[in-house]
Amino acid sequence: MIPSFYQTMLSMKKIFFISFVFCLLFLNAKQAAAQYYFYDDEYYDNPWVFEGGISVNAMNCLTDIGGKKGIGKRFIKDLNIGKTHAGGGLYAEATYKNAFAFRLEASFGKISADDKVLKGVTDIAKERYNRNTNFRSNITEFSALAEIHPLFILINWPSRDDPPPRYSPYFLAGVGYFSYNPQGQSNDGRWVDLQPLHTEGQGFVEYPSRKEYKLKQMNIPVGLGLKYELSPLLNIRGEFVYRILNTDYLDDVSTRYIDPFAYLNPANNFNPALLTDALEFSNRQIINKTAPGGKRGSPSEKDAFFSFNLKIGLVIGRERIK
Repeated sequence: MIPSFYQTMLSMKKIFFISFVFCLLFLNAKQAAAQYYFYDDEYYDNPWVFEGGISVNAMNCLTDIGGKKGIGKRFIKDLNIGKTHAGGGLYAEATYKNAFAFRLEASFGKISADDKVLKGVTDIAKERYNRNTNFRSNITEFSALAEIHPLFILINWPSRDDPPPRYSPYFLAGVGYFSYNPQGQSNDGRWVDLQPLHTEGQGFVEYPSRKEYKLKQMNIPVGLGLKYELSPLLNIRGEFVYRILNTDYLDDVSTRYIDPFAYLNPANNFNPALLTDALEFSNRQIINKTAPGGKRGSPSEKDAFFSFNLKIGLVIGRERIK
């Protein structure tokens, strides 16, 4: 059974609080307490150093739309690499004795998916191709992340005899706040905002369990990376970051088809100017349109998005030896 978003978030907070306390106690007990120590022959290091930088990313997603042949599979087995999009970001970080870090980051990217990638399939995935849905969305994310660098916890550094390792693998996790806005491409080529169309009856009296989804939500980023120090003042990083979400509507598809007459119910206060688009996007099947109540998506698993990030950072706080 998949734990709820809030249970996962609480567990992550506990893990990182315990990790933070462990790091501080261990480092204070095992490492020198001097204000300065040697980084190399030219620079002193400080217990705290700061870093600011930029990143470029390749972003993709896992949703109900698209995928590979057969029954939808997990993660990379159901991933459409061709729907990867470039993005970027900015970050600022404080690092304690190279072992523990706290980062604030802004990330920007784009995600998309299309059932048309399944054209030509002959197995059960043909149903997804026949569904004929697509979406795109820009992503803006602000996150607070903790990093743990196990190499600097396990080795007894700083030492005046040995230079620090140039590389450091690390784990990261935290909490994020992101915005998105799924759009679908209509039959006449227009890109249309999907959330106002209530394509699965979200917020309608006929479907009380289907709540309207918000376009700004919390998430939980988790991942791993590798940092390499080019010099005392400059480093590069490679990262993979996966976002655990509390929504299945990243792509506006989650559950079952609705009765189109629900759009005409005055109790739903639906904007009649959107009716044509709503009727198109709530059921775009190519042939053999499914009756109301038929399967449109799979609500058993939440959607997700992730990115591969390449970062370059400027380090502040190391001082040149006079």
